[in-house]
Amino acid sequence: MPTLLVVPTGIGCATGGYAGDALPAARLLAAASGCLITHPNVMNGAALYWSDPRIHYVEGSSLDRFAAAELDLRPVRRQRIGVLLDAGIEADLRWRHLQVVDGCRASLGLEIGPVVSTAAPLAVQLSLGASGVSWGELGRPDLLLQAGRALQAAGATAIAVVARFPDDPDSPALAAYRQGSGVDALAGAEAVISHLLSAELGLPCAHAPALSPLPLDPALDPRAAGEELGYTFLACVLVGLSRAPDLRPRCGVPAAGTDLAIEQVGAIVAPAGALGGAAVLACAERGIPVIAVHNPCLLQVDAAALELEVLPAGSYAEAAGLVLALREGLSPRALQRPLGSLVQLGPLQAPQA
Repeated sequence: MPTLLVVPTGIGCATGGYAGDALPAARLLAAASGCLITHPNVMNGAALYWSDPRIHYVEGSSLDRFAAAELDLRPVRRQRIGVLLDAGIEADLRWRHLQVVDGCRASLGLEIGPVVSTAAPLAVQLSLGASGVSWGELGRPDLLLQAGRALQAAGATAIAVVARFPDDPDSPALAAYRQGSGVDALAGAEAVISHLLSAELGLPCAHAPALSPLPLDPALDPRAAGEELGYTFLACVLVGLSRAPDLRPRCGVPAAGTDLAIEQVGAIVAPAGALGGAAVLACAERGIPVIAVHNPCLLQVDAAALELEVLPAGSYAEAAGLVLALREGLSPRALQRPLGSLVQLGPLQAPQA
């Protein structure tokens, strides 16, 4: 039963607010559903990753378009990953990323190349919204698209982007994040980059930030540890993209063969306070069950605010149980106690002669 898992980027979710800390939840939901469609924010664990043929790695805006029936997903055996490097990356840091590429080619057998650098630095800027949600801007989106089109013309079927992000090692916000109480300040700008590239090129895309290594912090929150194991965040992106499904514009014709279509999806799982995203609303409009998981974040866009009927879950383990019940054709409400009363319509009037 194909299932969508959404954990919005940069809103400080207790699960999924760090690099890869929603992976256990994704693995469990993949086992319960047999087919999980989710986005890089869930799967990217910096130097850590998990490859599972039941999990489909789909960039966030493409996942929204899938939910809106604008495109279908075509599983593939492999992608040829082009690597797009920001010209603003220093020489030593650039070599570190190229060594990750070679390591993934040699050790994991991934098909990667060519590599292209932008004509000038992309000039990424980071910011926070009034609610504390992370955001960002790209100074030269034209150069990003120029480099992406060059990779596509050279035969790349998926694109991994590495942009130089500003270093701010003494930031109180960064210190709070590393110790488990902050928001990922990079996530918003990362989403801008991958959304733009995927929407314009129609290819699977994902982003890895280029940053200088941070000094050792013995008080590091376990959820942040995966981000500090190496020099780059690129390995997980390359693994995720290596078997990311092709994006197939719908053009009014439903999916056929092995393609995945929104009509096949049996549930969508999202944080209970972040139900206002395009994918959740599109699924709710179609009558697809929405499983709202208790996963504290900065937002309070819940079922009551949106007047949505949802299946509440206290954890991702409980959500997996609900997915399994739906997959087996069980009514989730039959598993709850007390069992609600049967709804009865009023007496029907006999038709007039």
